[in-house]
Amino acid sequence: MSDVRENLTYEKFGGAIRELAQTIADDGYEPDVVLSIARGGVFVAGGLAYALDCKNIHLVNVEFYTGVGTTLEMPVMLAPVPNAIDFTDKKVLIADDVADTGKTLKLVHDFCLDHVAEVRSAVIYEKSHSLVKCEYVWKRTDEWINFPWSVEPPVVQRHGQVLDA
Repeated sequence: MSDVRENLTYEKFGGAIRELAQTIADDGYEPDVVLSIARGGVFVAGGLAYALDCKNIHLVNVEFYTGVGTTLEMPVMLAPVPNAIDFTDKKVLIADDVADTGKTLKLVHDFCLDHVAEVRSAVIYEKSHSLVKCEYVWKRTDEWINFPWSVEPPVVQRHGQVLDA
């Protein structure tokens, strides 16, 4: 993997979300539901939902990345899995931070497919090797991306021990 990084700051993220939302609005797509892929997609979904005036946000937890450039063999939906009935006959916008391999987006897209009126995907970044080609992309890159919410280590360990005092 290259040492070159795409660095997204919170300030750039704000502009990216507005531009992405404008692209979606200009396309005439009005989602009934914004479906966030947690964790990175939470930030994207919240920003898009506000900008597109969509008050119906759902979240799906998917585990795939285990570190920089390391993944599980396949992504896995973690409990609680959304109830597909909540999406019946709705226009769903899947939101995530990046379409890297595309496996996570494909898993969520396929989960929605048989239940919804229409499903589209929006991401901040899309890589050229992604299995899924998203309808809405802010920027295409093949570099590793440093997101502002994940470049710093956690301030506490999962068992409550402080890392940085």
